[in-house]
Amino acid sequence: MGLLSEGSPLSWEETKKLADHVRKHGVIQFINLFKRLRDRQGDVLKWGDEVEYILVKFNDVEKTAKVSLRAEKYLSILQEKEHKDPDIVKSLWRPEYGAYMMEGTPGKPYGGLLAHFNVVEANMQYRRREATRLLESGEALMSLTNFPRLGAEDFTDPPAKPNPHSGASKSLFFPDEAIFPGHPRFKTLTRNIRSRRGEKVAINLPIFRDKNVSLPFKENLDKFGDDGSSEKAAKENHVYMDAMGFGMGCCCLQLTFQACNIGEARTLYDQLTPLCPIMLALTAASPFYRGYITDVDCRWNVISASVDCRTEEERGLRPLKENKFRISKSRYDSIDSYLSEQGARYNDVPLTYDDEIYNQLLDNGIDKLLAQHVAHLFIRDTVSLFSEKVHQNDSEDTDHFENIQSTNWQTMRFKPPPINSSIGWRVEFRPCEVQITDFENAAIVCFVVLLTRVILSFKLNLLIPISKVDENMARAQKRNAIRTEKFWFRKDITSNTQSDDIKEEYTEFTVDEIVNGKEGTFPGLIPLVNSYLSSMDADADTHCSIQRYIKFIQKRASGELLTTASWLRKEVLSHPEYKKDSRISERINYDLLKKIHDIETNKIPCPDLLGPCTISKTSETVPAAVTKAENCPSLD
Repeated sequence: MGLLSEGSPLSWEETKKLADHVRKHGVIQFINLFKRLRDRQGDVLKWGDEVEYILVKFNDVEKTAKVSLRAEKYLSILQEKEHKDPDIVKSLWRPEYGAYMMEGTPGKPYGGLLAHFNVVEANMQYRRREATRLLESGEALMSLTNFPRLGAEDFTDPPAKPNPHSGASKSLFFPDEAIFPGHPRFKTLTRNIRSRRGEKVAINLPIFRDKNVSLPFKENLDKFGDDGSSEKAAKENHVYMDAMGFGMGCCCLQLTFQACNIGEARTLYDQLTPLCPIMLALTAASPFYRGYITDVDCRWNVISASVDCRTEEERGLRPLKENKFRISKSRYDSIDSYLSEQGARYNDVPLTYDDEIYNQLLDNGIDKLLAQHVAHLFIRDTVSLFSEKVHQNDSEDTDHFENIQSTNWQTMRFKPPPINSSIGWRVEFRPCEVQITDFENAAIVCFVVLLTRVILSFKLNLLIPISKVDENMARAQKRNAIRTEKFWFRKDITSNTQSDDIKEEYTEFTVDEIVNGKEGTFPGLIPLVNSYLSSMDADADTHCSIQRYIKFIQKRASGELLTTASWLRKEVLSHPEYKKDSRISERINYDLLKKIHDIETNKIPCPDLLGPCTISKTSETVPAAVTKAENCPSLD
């Protein structure tokens, strides 16, 4: 979720008065940080995953499943071990937006050994067991991108009712009790995003048009306490949502990589960007919202709309008067510009940035591409500020910079080293939806890590125009995109040959063709990964683990295995209680989540989703004979 400063939160009216102060000092802090650390060299590959989980409470008598609002209770226990002895813990736990959510990461980052791929799944299994041991009877920890009935009637345990007339979100459907109570940032963000926008956020997803869905589909919002504003914001034939919780209450799977220097970090940032929509389509896992089946498969646009604090002026609905910029996207969206010199020619979307900040950065020795990136981030106001953090030492503190940086939630994040830390320049890969099983999540994590090594080792060039990446992001979220959509991708990724006409450098491929290759046309990412691995000396267990993951990715990309979204949709549509009305009843929800939990815990197989054999041979520790990570800093 980003920066979690402690202190007393300020209202939007108070925060607004200090927005320029935060911007001014945030830029100075970045300049000081950059000057201090721009020449830092020699950091070895370190990387880690972040898995977000939902707590579910089952009632086997009444046949219901609800989100359990007890995350704070369990997090306090899980974090005790870290506070007592942070050097020996195998997992770290952090709060997320929902009072029913938790985020788990490895206790320490993984390093540059192939053998570390043999630890990832085991550590995910350990995290699940560690948290599960604390749960009450009937509760389960589930890696599910979205709870199907989030925002439907009576979806929380203990029960909580929305209040559309007061509170942080003023939602018709999402009670403030479902927001994590243990840190003021979450409710502050909710309240301030709504206040800055000047109205509630508006999320509209197309309804899945099954046989018994009346058209036009439009809910009667009066019964929820609507004052007329939601009726105006809701679109026909769409499922309407009105709160930050519908987006930030979703779960995801993220990865962070440490680069050896700033140049390598910028290269990875750019080269991974065209892969973001491909991996979003490959990991699609969220077709259900507010108890309805929608006609999309992914969470991305839901979260984007859920934190869209742009005013009507900034959205282009009114002439600029009170605001300075027209802003084309929400603060949660795909990136708007490449950072490397190689990527500069593909920055084909006009970039909105603050000229004064841009020139200030140039005057302090920061190059054009990085300067415009930061100046673009800083067109945003801070939406969460604490009174204790207003006045800072710009030579030692970076909270004002991180305040803006951490609330620009994009597909990729370029992360400078923290002050006075051994941590280097990093890149965060953010598009993936979390999967049902540890096996799937480990497979995706290891595949993306391998891609970073292949990109750097083979000097691949995946760059296409930013506008085409944006088009791909829209396509990736469509129903069954992995089978029905084509995506813009570079024709020749193994050389840096440039055409006079950039349009000649890319064409449309299916996800299958991008991942597995197209004979005589495109080599495929998996064949390149296998070529890289063929020169590696991996022990038998590690080789077995990697091949299990690669085969899974191959089959998912080809369509032989279903995406999580397609499998979820199939399960609901075939449920005996389903009435072809695109509604997920309490009983359908209960049966679906019970089955998911049985799959997660290996009680039942699921060949449509996982294939015939997913038994893990991984361990929680790297064999002692191969633990000298310094001898292999980059898996090559």
